[in-house]
Amino acid sequence: MRTCDVAVVGLGLMGAAAMRALAARGADVLGFDPLRIGEPRGSSHGSCRVFRRFNFESPAYTRLSDRAFLGWRELEAECGRSLLLPCPVLEAGPPGSALVAASRSAAAAAGAAGAASNDLTGAEANAVYSALDLPADWDVVVQDSGGILLAEEALRALRAPVAERIVEAAVRIEPGADGVAVTTGAETVLALKVVVAAGPWIAQLVPRLAPVVRIVRHTVGWFRPQAPSAAAYGRLPIFLLEAPQGVVYGFPDFEGRGVKAGGHHGLDRIVGPDAWGPPPSDAELEPVRSTLERLMPGAAGPIVERDVCLYTNTIAADVRPDGGEEFIIDRLPADPRLIVISACSGHGAKFATVVGEMAANLALEPDYRADPAFRLDRYSAFAS
Repeated sequence: MRTCDVAVVGLGLMGAAAMRALAARGADVLGFDPLRIGEPRGSSHGSCRVFRRFNFESPAYTRLSDRAFLGWRELEAECGRSLLLPCPVLEAGPPGSALVAASRSAAAAAGAAGAASNDLTGAEANAVYSALDLPADWDVVVQDSGGILLAEEALRALRAPVAERIVEAAVRIEPGADGVAVTTGAETVLALKVVVAAGPWIAQLVPRLAPVVRIVRHTVGWFRPQAPSAAAYGRLPIFLLEAPQGVVYGFPDFEGRGVKAGGHHGLDRIVGPDAWGPPPSDAELEPVRSTLERLMPGAAGPIVERDVCLYTNTIAADVRPDGGEEFIIDRLPADPRLIVISACSGHGAKFATVVGEMAANLALEPDYRADPAFRLDRYSAFAS
């Protein structure tokens, strides 16, 4: 039987970053994932993810952003190619928008000033970005320090240093007296610790997590813009729009494929971990299409490509009022040899470099404590 210090199960952005961080610290690490880069069933598939420095979801994320940013720049230097393209992030909503207010608050708490975070009205934003047609009285905030994370390129860069230690196989996990058995169809590996970063399949591998996670299906489309020059990279920012039917997010046409846009909150339904198909229907993408036509007509147009994203969300915490619906980055209380890194709620990709470091700390440093915002004791099922 092979042995290792740490096994990492699930090698999307989070798991690959954890494996890279563990190997850099000299750990004997093996990684397991049946999916190759680009496989559409993986949580990290696709070309791009949003990088936001200031996060409306919780101040807990803003303090991670700078560390993550430095991590991406370090990885770019290591691999010799660009992974994070600078791009402003525009967030907009009706007067009193909770999303915009929370982003402004996060920026203020981080000590942002001047160009880092700009407050605008809808009319002012329309004057800057010609693809927009926001109501004149809308609240708008623009983060100049945002970016487009090239997800699959980043995943290749994270996996490259540990490529020879990756096993392309699905596994089951069985804790035992001598270690944690990680079993594929061909072999069993005995690990001292296991980092589980399996996205929507995490509760299948760690059943105790099932009560606190929800898998939701979000749909994404690429729209051929009515005004290509106004929707191009450098002319259109990344955007999050608090529309009546839910939050719609999207990217400028930086690849020549069209404007990528999808629903982020409020435009979803609970599904199982294998509900990747079929491709989104016109009806599923209707809220996104109509939002673009109404608020961003220069970016609207025919749908030319479609995709599905599965978010692994946490439920609302029921122990600590400040626990929120945050990530899970913690040791399993019943068996601290299992480190769970998941439930990243559709916006975790940008933090992968720093989350990988946190996972390595949890695996290698017995005295290291998880960030309170991401601990499992937010839930009564895990509270001591």
